[in-house]
Amino acid sequence: MAQLLTIHPTHPQKRLVVHVATTVRKGGVIAYPTDTSYALGCRAGDGEAAHRIRRLRDVDDRHHLTLVCRDLAEVGRFARMDDAQFRLVKKSAGGAFTFLLRATPEVPRRLQHPKRSTIGLRIPQHPVVLALLAMLDEPILSSTLLLPGDVEPLHDAEVVASRLGKSIDMIVDAGPCGTIPSTVIDLETSPPTIVRRGLGDPAVLGIEEVGELE
Repeated sequence: MAQLLTIHPTHPQKRLVVHVATTVRKGGVIAYPTDTSYALGCRAGDGEAAHRIRRLRDVDDRHHLTLVCRDLAEVGRFARMDDAQFRLVKKSAGGAFTFLLRATPEVPRRLQHPKRSTIGLRIPQHPVVLALLAMLDEPILSSTLLLPGDVEPLHDAEVVASRLGKSIDMIVDAGPCGTIPSTVIDLETSPPTIVRRGLGDPAVLGIEEVGELE
């Protein structure tokens, strides 16, 4: 049964952050709050944990998972960006955007899109997530906690526990969050393509809403 860990949403207790990080390092899959909705997360280098997330989401290797990075410099380690792409990522704020970019060799092939060699990347602002990233000193491999058949992501820890308590290792409860996921923008197309319209407004990045949304 998953451990339900209550943590302060703006001033996360260090001992609790250490506990979450230890669970992730040991191969655990966690549910944790983000700037948008709850997400599933694991250590990026753990293939079995990543496979568990894909099974829970019922998605295959063509579905982009996301590397949640603490800052722009870390994004630069895992994604190739030209000047225009860099400016767009730098301009984004609030953890409301996820970008699809071409992966660098530091990203394992099994995490990249099998045909495009791309990976999702996101920079959060949620204090709990930032504290966890600092403690881990590496990105969290993540996916929106949208379960098969649901129309919106889970946003409450108690509901997560009732739905996934036997399938994951830890639930981080920092209070309810939203039900609108991040906006996903493919920066490997020209012009950039909005793959999923979510919380982030593409207009603030100067991107027009054209094309079919997923």
